[in-house]
Formats: sequence, structure tokens, C-alpha cells
Amino acid sequence: MTKLDEDVGYVDEIEKSEIKKPLKNRPKVKKSARIEWKKSFKKNWELYLLLTPVILYFVVFHYFPLYGLQIAFKDFIATKGITGSPWVGFKHFERFFDSYYFWRLIKNTIGIGVFTLLVSFPVPIILALMLNEVKSLRYKKFVQTVIYAPHFLSTVVVVGMLLLFLKSDGLVNQVIMLFGGNSIDFITEPGWFKTLFVFSDVWQTMGWSSIIYIAALAAVDPAQHEAAMIDGASKFQRIIHINIPAIMPTIVILFILNAGSVMAVGFEKVFLMQNDLNMSTSDVISTFVYRSGILEAQYSFSAAVGLFNSLINFIMLIMVNQIAKKVSETSLW
Repeated sequence: MTKLDEDVGYVDEIEKSEIKKPLKNRPKVKKSARIEWKKSFKKNWELYLLLTPVILYFVVFHYFPLYGLQIAFKDFIATKGITGSPWVGFKHFERFFDSYYFWRLIKNTIGIGVFTLLVSFPVPIILALMLNEVKSLRYKKFVQTVIYAPHFLSTVVVVGMLLLFLKSDGLVNQVIMLFGGNSIDFITEPGWFKTLFVFSDVWQTMGWSSIIYIAALAAVDPAQHEAAMIDGASKFQRIIHINIPAIMPTIVILFILNAGSVMAVGFEKVFLMQNDLNMSTSDVISTFVYRSGILEAQYSFSAAVGLFNSLINFIMLIMVNQIAKKVSETSLW
């Protein structure tokens, strides 16, 4: 046996002896989670301090109000309070499911939500890919400033602009009549509500929503584009095979978040654009909850409707997340 074989055999014997040692005699490599957390807190206490207001905000305004959800299963009486009100189970849910407005509300809410997702979600991606190819830095900054500006307009201002431009004697109808067309009453015509709602939302949010995709594109390695150009790839081919795969995880995460809020159609804009003539297409769950809970003081019924809406969003979020995990291996959890 050579000297090397003797040494190897000696090392193997040592390793075997270490394995045979009882567990209680081995050194503890992992510390307890409590000690690790204390160590992390001492090291990064400034970051935890900065995070405290955010945590307090969610606890006070999002988690603490969950206590009041139990009125959805009670006949709430203000003088008796939440705990003193009588329990009625699923009475208010059954009333909502059997109501005349149920299917209209579901159809309008899902219709607007899906229409918004299909139109407004891809637009910021396309916009970011286009801006990423602009070589003139001055022109790029100018375009970004212009498309970001609508985000800072309030919903009231945006709806006011719609009413001003689209009324029967507004600018749009003046142009239509100038070319020999007939005036269209966009505001009161039910068929135009979803289109106006969605495309005005795209105009207002597409610039701001594209920021995260522009940031993701900035992280793409330029060497990949240089190698592709040497191989003769065109600009369009580089966008398809380099840029889009690079931002795909970001796209999937944002799509999951957007799909999980399909039923959460914004109340403010719908309410401001709503009138008696377009009610058949503009009435959604959020406006129905407002009328039932605030105007008619049916607190338990409106809480039940709102809880139903939130549960649907929650289920859709989980389903889309699971599908994304299986298809692209990217998910929220």
C-alpha cells in the first residue's frame, strides 16, 4: 500500500468516527430562530424602524377593520353594536344571490375588469419596449414626461375632461359633424361606457405603469444584444428573444396581481361617469355597495356583498398564481 492510500484510508476512518458520534455530542451549527432574529434586528434596526409606519398603516386600516366583517352574518343594529346584533348566517348572501340586480352586477363588474386587464395590461409593456429602443436621450425623457403626466391628474379631473370633450356639443362631436357625421351622445349611451372607461384608464396609467418594465429592461446585459447583432439578429428579433424573456418574471408577477383584482373595479371613476341612462352597463358591485350601505343604511347587506366580491378576487388570485407557477415557474409564493 502506498503512502497516499494510507493517508486516504486514515481520513476515511476519521470521517466514519465522526459519523458514529452521537447527535448530542456534535457541535450545534444552527442557532435558534429567535437568536437569529435578535441578531438581525440589532444589525438592521434602522430598516425595521422605517418599516414600522407601513406595518402600522396596514394593521390599523386593513387588518383591524376585518373585525367588522362579522356584521355580514348578522342583522346589525347600531344600538346593540357588532357583538350584540343577532346572528342570521347566510341570509344576506342569499338575498343578494336572489336579487334582480345580481347577474347584471356580476356581468358588468367582470366585463369591465376583464376588458381593462386585456387592454391596459399589455400597453405599458409595449410602451416600455418601444422607449427602450429610443437612442436620443433628450427625446426619450420628453416622451416619458408627457406620458407620465396624466397619472398625476385626479379621477375627478379626468372624468371632467371626458364630459367636456364628449358631450353632445363637445369637441369630439364637433369634429364628427364637421366631416358629415351625426352627433353621438357618448356619456348617456350605455354601449359606450365600458370603452370610455377602459381607454381613458389606459391613457391615464400607461406611462406610470411602464416604469417598472423600463427598470427591468435596464438590467438586460448589453453583451447579449451585441452577440445577437454579430449573429445577424434584427432589432425585432432581439426584442422577442432577449428583452421579453428578460422581463418575463416581472410580467408574470404583475399579471397575477392584476388578475387578482379583476372584480375590484374602481368606485370613484365609475360613480362619476354613471348616470340614470347608462346604469344598465355602468352599475357594478362597488356602486351597488355604496347605494345599499351608505344611502340606504343596509350595513349588513352591503358588508355581505362586499365580502363576496373580495372572496372572488382572493380565489382568482390563488388560481392565477398556481397556473403561473406551473406554466412559467414564477409566482408570488
